[in-house]
Amino acid sequence: MAAHSVGPELPCSLVLDIPFPNSRLASIALQALGVDKELSALVRRELSTAAPADTPSAAAALDSETVLRVRYCASTNRMLRVAVNSFLESLALVLEVMGELDVDVLEAQRGKTA
Repeated sequence: MAAHSVGPELPCSLVLDIPFPNSRLASIALQALGVDKELSALVRRELSTAAPADTPSAAAALDSETVLRVRYCASTNRMLRVAVNSFLESLALVLEVMGELDVDVLEAQRGKTA
């Protein structure tokens, strides 16, 4: 997580890197969260997938993109905080649904209990 200045119109920014067990789950989260647009013109959000920071650049194939990267820019720190809080609530719901319904997650849990 890092905060830095982007431009004069949206000077407050934040980058969140959210790791997932595999690229498929990161992609599903990207698709699920990408449909909700920011309601305010004072906030801008970009979603993408990326390889973990410790992955060598030569090995950074699409299959290794297990990190959901969220970039926020906002006009004020308050607008940034409100937008990020809302996003994190949506992310929590997506993760809960993945935990309940995703086949890979269920199989991994069965493997731990066996």
